[in-house]
Amino acid sequence: MIVKDYGKRLFLFFLLAMVVVMPFAKQDQSFVSASGETAEIMEESGNLTDKLDEILSHDSLKGTSVSVSVRETESGEILYERNGDLRLHPASNMKLLSGAAAMETLGTDYRFTTEVLTDGDVRGQVLHGNLYLKGNGDPTLMKEDLDQFAANLKEKGVQKIKGDLIGDDSRYDDVRLSQDLNWSDEPFYTGAQVSALTLSPNEDYDAGTVIVEAYPADEAGKEADITVTPATDYVTVMNNTETVAAGESKDISIERQHGTNDIVVEGTIPVDGTRSRSWVSVWEPTGYALDVFKKSLEENGLKLIGNSDVKTGLAPDDATVLTSRESIPLEELFIPFMKLSNNGHGEILTKEMGKVVNGEGSWDEGLDVIEDVITDAGMDSDTIVLRDGSGMSHKNMIPANELSGFLTAIKDESWFPAFEKSLPVAGVAERFVGGTLRYRMTEPPAQGNVVAKTGSLTGVSTLSGYVTSQDGEELVFSIMFNNYLGNSNTELEDSIATTLAAYEF
Repeated sequence: MIVKDYGKRLFLFFLLAMVVVMPFAKQDQSFVSASGETAEIMEESGNLTDKLDEILSHDSLKGTSVSVSVRETESGEILYERNGDLRLHPASNMKLLSGAAAMETLGTDYRFTTEVLTDGDVRGQVLHGNLYLKGNGDPTLMKEDLDQFAANLKEKGVQKIKGDLIGDDSRYDDVRLSQDLNWSDEPFYTGAQVSALTLSPNEDYDAGTVIVEAYPADEAGKEADITVTPATDYVTVMNNTETVAAGESKDISIERQHGTNDIVVEGTIPVDGTRSRSWVSVWEPTGYALDVFKKSLEENGLKLIGNSDVKTGLAPDDATVLTSRESIPLEELFIPFMKLSNNGHGEILTKEMGKVVNGEGSWDEGLDVIEDVITDAGMDSDTIVLRDGSGMSHKNMIPANELSGFLTAIKDESWFPAFEKSLPVAGVAERFVGGTLRYRMTEPPAQGNVVAKTGSLTGVSTLSGYVTSQDGEELVFSIMFNNYLGNSNTELEDSIATTLAAYEF
């Protein structure tokens, strides 16, 4: 059980006597980034409230909804807040809640299992009966794993299958997309469909997607060369590209048409140009996994014979397991999940929690589990709205004070070290360390110090996590900007985080 203990509230006037190292500068009233290259860190007297208020008075925030909360970690006391109780959309900061709930509910060692089963028997070199590929939510299943399944069957002496190839995705319901996902998002990897039987194209583990790449042909006037990884007949590529002369501009788009598995690749690519690459979601990922498994069987010399069909269905309870695979443990999965902000992982974990705790692999049941966990940690369920596990919904609502309080409360949990390790680390170039913060806050005192989850949707930018002040004080912060215009407010988030890193109490 998670317990929250905040102690007594500190008085803000006590902070008026503090000294802060100023981590950003202004030139002609325009913002200068605190990430390092153009920022001048100046020693200057002042209190934390004044410094953060000055950042939040920037002209770019006019008309923007702002919620900011800073706490001292040990006591949980609020050191600064701006509209701390204002409910705003968290974007991918929602993953802090779904992720922590998964750690609490499933545990750091939790693994997903994929099985190959039969309701028949092997006689000679022939499997007489159906062959089932049963998914249990594993987002790390890849083509090489299906190849191994096929090799394992071959080692058992199976060369022919006289029965159907059936995909069992029944662990979760058949609702593929979360309730608020925009239809315009679903062709892309950020809006991939959720199935208990799914496949990832590489070790980013973007389940339910294929990687489509366009390379220039060897001479101008020809179509670009298109590859799909893994190779599959489940999608159809419509190549409307042209290779143009060296030095001309590249303008390639890769997008699946809504409601189909037709992927349109169009535009121009110069003969001396670099590839264009995109992760594209598939429509109905169960069929995608089955198609690739069928190819793996064929590549290993295993043939479907008779009137065999490839379809979805249920494996009988008494079916025999022929071979199986376990995923990496949850704490390892959390690296791509949090570092790269993998939306599919957030949704799969939500359904998995629903299945494990409430017996139903659905968003409704999974969100109930998340709400139970976070309210046990002290969050006020009457002031939050949870609609998905990834943060893609524009209807999720969380106040910054609630989120900073939650991040404080979980610090004493046994799984917290694994959780914290999964968060992006500011300014660290290694992709699976710095994650979505690897190009931000690239100089001290924030570099390697700010450990936080990013979030971004149209009109939404968020950053919440942990930082240690100049004199060793551990702080928790949550920054949420909603309804802003322009490209990004990450510079202001970075300035706040850097100010906290430079502060001396």
